[in-house]
Amino acid sequence: MTKAEQLSQLLQLADNALIIGHRCSEWCGHGPILEQDIAITNIALDYIGQARNFYQAAATLINENQESFPGFAFPLSEDNLAYLRDEREFRNHLIAELPNGDWAVTTLRIFLFSTYQYYLYTQLKDEDKTMVGAIAEKALKEVTYHLKWSSEWVIRLGDGTEESHHRISKAVDQLWAYTGELFTKGDPLQEQWLQKIQSVFAEADLTIPENTWMHQGGTTGNHTEHMGFILAEMQFLQRAYPGSQW
Repeated sequence: MTKAEQLSQLLQLADNALIIGHRCSEWCGHGPILEQDIAITNIALDYIGQARNFYQAAATLINENQESFPGFAFPLSEDNLAYLRDEREFRNHLIAELPNGDWAVTTLRIFLFSTYQYYLYTQLKDEDKTMVGAIAEKALKEVTYHLKWSSEWVIRLGDGTEESHHRISKAVDQLWAYTGELFTKGDPLQEQWLQKIQSVFAEADLTIPENTWMHQGGTTGNHTEHMGFILAEMQFLQRAYPGSQW
């Protein structure tokens, strides 16, 4: 893997964690009950922690190979990468940036995404002997909890009342078309991911939509209209007061 490919991988991992973490943080103080308010706030913090680790690794890679990455201001920090890049420079998947919607949309999004992260981080832990694999191994413990928590909510809503089943079914229809971007063609992780999704959906009495068309673009910098609003809020402090740190 070239240094450019390493950087691309690190930024995608970091951007995904940062953006979905920001979305989860928007639930702070708005959860349906106190216990779940605290749970999703902690999940948000987990994602932000993952983002920091990947951004730090990316910054180290760039700083140690300045000749390979012209155009950056050195020395580079995690804050530069999180707060001073423009929308088209972010490589997160589109599903991470979509609005939270109701509790069904939020918990289903975390389930779909944490399932993806679980198998991806497991692969990185086992196969990548660099800093990326070490970060993935540490984050896997958090992702395992995210997957357990969110799958229980999907089942609870799907196998609950008529209203809860309607809401989670509507969430499936809304989010499914954004899941295709998680995998490249022929990615063996997709089959593992799909088997887990089908298993939980069966318990929740949910059906995978039949549509085959999928949204694409996030990994190449072509985002939804929601991304600009996220960055405007998230990056304001750093841009207004340069040099601020987490």
